[in-house]
Amino acid sequence: MNAITKGLSDGGVITWRNLMNVRRNPDWLMAATLQPIMFVLLFAYVFGNAIGGDAGGAAYREFLIAGIFAQTVAFNSAFTVLGFANDLQKGIIDRFRSLPMSRLAVILGRTTSDLVVSVVALIVMSLCGLLVGWRIRGSVLDAVLGYLVMLMFAWALSWVGALIGLAARSVEVAQSAGLIWMFPLSFISSAFVPLDKLPGVLRVLAEWNPFTAVINATRDLFGNRFGAPLTGWPAQHAALYSVLCCVVIIAVFAPLTTARYRRVASK
Repeated sequence: MNAITKGLSDGGVITWRNLMNVRRNPDWLMAATLQPIMFVLLFAYVFGNAIGGDAGGAAYREFLIAGIFAQTVAFNSAFTVLGFANDLQKGIIDRFRSLPMSRLAVILGRTTSDLVVSVVALIVMSLCGLLVGWRIRGSVLDAVLGYLVMLMFAWALSWVGALIGLAARSVEVAQSAGLIWMFPLSFISSAFVPLDKLPGVLRVLAEWNPFTAVINATRDLFGNRFGAPLTGWPAQHAALYSVLCCVVIIAVFAPLTTARYRRVASK
């Protein structure tokens, strides 16, 4: 068995172990789904008519769901942060180190199990979206591609979360560090407000924000268009730009996370 095959095999075992932990602690799943549902209800029914303008609250609710999807999978990367910080604090990483297993397996297993949690969260959010009036206007193939773009984004952000979790000195620090960088990235984007409603500098930042690229690509694939047609290269090539952003994030953070894990595991 070569190193890659062994890494994938061991990673599958760690993924299963992490999913069993989620099963024993369903509070994690509740946290992953209840918060996005709260955001849907707040933005759809408290701010919907104000932000939706002449198009009205129903059109805004359809616009909103892709943004909620992106925010949901992004916030789920905080589970990766907490998972690693918790394993480090309890000495589980030390136990893994004593086993004859691939070191990549621990990281791969954590990011993969959190991807499964994101799949569950997207299913719940899709049902919630259907209840508030969201519909997929595109083809089935486009809808599948939209979900795949969202899941690729979730997996890419898990690598960021893994690095933060391995660098955090305690679970308490990890809890704050895992979320604090999410808020500016998710709110300075097209998640909740159309880009043409943002002021000058914020609009430029939002146009090139990977969150915006993923959200715009998903909206295009779902056929959920709202407001004035988008201009600029990132908006007109949203699917390509979102995939490129995910590839770059993984290419940067996967080596950094692996190096950090080796450093932690060698102590």
